[in-house]
Amino acid sequence: MPPMRPMRLQHAPGWQTPLLLVLMLWALLAGLGMREPMPADEPRFVLAARTMVETGQWLFPHRGAELYAEKPPTFMWLQATSYLLVRNWQVAFLLPSLLAALLTLGLSGDLARRLWGRHTVPYAVFGLFVCLQFALQAKRAQIDMVLVAMTTLSLWALLRYLLEKPSPWLLALGTFAAGLGTVTKGVGFLPLLVFLPWLWARRTASRALPAPRGVHVLAGVAGFLLGAGTWLVPMLATALSSPDPALQAYAREMLFKQTGTRYANAWHHVKPAWYYLQAMLTLWLPGVLLAPWLLPAWWRRVRRPDARHVLLLGWTALVLVFFSASPGKREVYIFPMLPALAVAAAPLLPGLLRRRAVRATLWSYMAVLALVAGVLGAWLSMAPPERLQALLDGRGMDMATVAQLSRWLLGFAVVALAAIVAARRHVAVALVAVTAALWTSYGMGFMPALSPDSSAQALMQRVGERIGPDAELAMLGWREQHLLQADRPVTDFGFKQPWAAQWQHAHAWLLQAPAKRWLFLRSEAIGPCLDPAKVVDIGASNRRAWILAPGDAWIEGCDVPPDWSADVSED
Repeated sequence: MPPMRPMRLQHAPGWQTPLLLVLMLWALLAGLGMREPMPADEPRFVLAARTMVETGQWLFPHRGAELYAEKPPTFMWLQATSYLLVRNWQVAFLLPSLLAALLTLGLSGDLARRLWGRHTVPYAVFGLFVCLQFALQAKRAQIDMVLVAMTTLSLWALLRYLLEKPSPWLLALGTFAAGLGTVTKGVGFLPLLVFLPWLWARRTASRALPAPRGVHVLAGVAGFLLGAGTWLVPMLATALSSPDPALQAYAREMLFKQTGTRYANAWHHVKPAWYYLQAMLTLWLPGVLLAPWLLPAWWRRVRRPDARHVLLLGWTALVLVFFSASPGKREVYIFPMLPALAVAAAPLLPGLLRRRAVRATLWSYMAVLALVAGVLGAWLSMAPPERLQALLDGRGMDMATVAQLSRWLLGFAVVALAAIVAARRHVAVALVAVTAALWTSYGMGFMPALSPDSSAQALMQRVGERIGPDAELAMLGWREQHLLQADRPVTDFGFKQPWAAQWQHAHAWLLQAPAKRWLFLRSEAIGPCLDPAKVVDIGASNRRAWILAPGDAWIEGCDVPPDWSADVSED
């Protein structure tokens, strides 16, 4: 273990590290409560969480009238619990991701301290924070930040067990977090792969690594079963004992289609084998820029071998191989690798930052970031409206939104350049400051400006004003944000039901009270039985045009053919 040193960035004044921590926390908090849930994933999770609070049904999440069987409910439980604590959905829906990000930073710093020494803590924490994907996920209400917190907790406990202290409690904690991660998102078990590089390290490491005893194995198995069983056991018990075929279909889809079938035979997000290289080269900036120096240094330590690097880097390599083998790929899938790589880089960063080429690379990155933001902001502020029309069409945005985005882009560019000048020779200090400015602008400027249109809040406000407070509303071809932002209870006829079946239900619903009932739907899905002359164009949102149809718009005597289907693409 290297000698203990003060916990601060090398070659930087001692007061700057606490200041950078404050900036980092501020950047992660910035914008909390200032926007609505936005597609693609946020509205459906908040809609399910809100339904849990309103109905008390927490075991089986719902999307409107249907069961939502694409993700386990753990993340929605966290959102619903957050709401019960703060009583504000604008804050509550982002709170689990924020707390998960703080936990991940803390665990990464503590693991670096235990593996390499106290002086590496700031490098692990700030090194993780400055990578674009980390704060991006911390400020989104998606499952992945919570999943990464659970995988990092699991890895933290398992690495401590394998390298520091062979305690059955640490092993049980690590496997419990992996089990809980598995019922948060199916790949939560991935930390258990760390035992594979550990087997190799046992044969090649310079010092002997202890083998788990029988009682430890039992503790590990019990921990995983307990974590996974928090939801699986009551869900399966309820579904298998219920006569409702919908619950049984839900259990089958969750256990099979959304796990093994989704991995081996993905039906969307199909990408080539090299897709994750593209994701790393963009979302892992600026950390990926240090790869020419980090990769040779890591290789030397693996060949030595250093068990600490063998386990960290071996595990990340296995995760990359695991996801690359599946035809379905998304950039968030490899996100769990990032904290482990930040910890593995922490002992090398003090030396790398002394190199002129490394500093020049990071200064260039910050300068380009500020330049791009400044140029884009200036273009938005000076471009004639007709040049911006393509940007505005289909999104419901107006020139006031464009002006707000322009101001925040220019403001970020100015602050970033000021931070670069003020930090002078301290490139790490400048990098944290510029990153904090970026995510402050994102949270307090960019996202609130886009929120009314992207979240469909403005669209649904127009809908409420047009139909009046006493009208009843139903939806066809809706997305989760429309149901979430509606100002009244809404009737839906299913999310995945065939179009003809939805139209038949909608017809029966309209006939019951045509004078006060309205349909909300996409303009492309108008159907054969609505009179186009009576349909109301209510505006655009999320690159789609939307309409309202009053009850008397239904053509008398018209029936929707049983094989009719709207010719629309999926969002």
